[in-house]
Amino acid sequence: MNIFLRELKANLKSLLIWGGIVILFVVMGMAKFSAYAGNPEMLAILDDLPPAVLAAFNLNAFNLTTITGFFGVMYTYFALLLSIAAAMWGSDIITKEERDKTVEFALALPVTRGRLVTAKTLATLVNCIGLLFITWGAALATAAQYQPDSEFYRFLALCMLALFIVQMIFLAVGIFLGCAMRRYKQAGSLAVSLLLGTYFLFIISGLSEHLDFLKYFSPFHYFDAGVMLRESRLDMTSVGLSIGIVVVSMIGAYLTYARRDLYI
Repeated sequence: MNIFLRELKANLKSLLIWGGIVILFVVMGMAKFSAYAGNPEMLAILDDLPPAVLAAFNLNAFNLTTITGFFGVMYTYFALLLSIAAAMWGSDIITKEERDKTVEFALALPVTRGRLVTAKTLATLVNCIGLLFITWGAALATAAQYQPDSEFYRFLALCMLALFIVQMIFLAVGIFLGCAMRRYKQAGSLAVSLLLGTYFLFIISGLSEHLDFLKYFSPFHYFDAGVMLRESRLDMTSVGLSIGIVVVSMIGAYLTYARRDLYI
């Protein structure tokens, strides 16, 4: 419990910084939406974009003149921001003991390495949930002025659930890399690189039907905002695949950290 509370306190500043970034992003996005709100003429801008670009960024799945449609377009960017935070927190919370030369103190505590990983994982989980609720609150607060209907609130809640699952994927991957990599300094950069790589796969998978198979390698494609809006549900195959990635990553994290030589 002391480790858990210590990590919460140590990561509070990071949570506030990421929260500020997300709030700024929401405010800027909604400010841009003011130009589209109730103004169908603005949609003519999309006519000048290549069809492949429209498909890649899912722009043809939403009506940008409605708050629901505009948020659907923003969903992917929220997923990217929250996932980067989760991956960085996951990799850093394990490796920082070696980076800050405090691993000897941590190992001197009357706890196993497994309990150490558990406490740190729970602390990062709280951070991820906190950032998710900040995102949710900011979206609700800025959208209120446009008097959204019940469909928006249902869609927003479903998007937040999807965002949480995507967060958990990259959090688990980040924790695994932090536990498994001997070169602990590279864990964070590798976690973010993998994340950006999967985001790139998400983009190019939408450029052509022949590249559609790439979507299975990108968590950003597991929960399509357009499908969630039309069907008001999550794809259960993607949910199962996400749970599998999280479980395998966490099992790998516990096994590798228990055996790895740590830099004191």
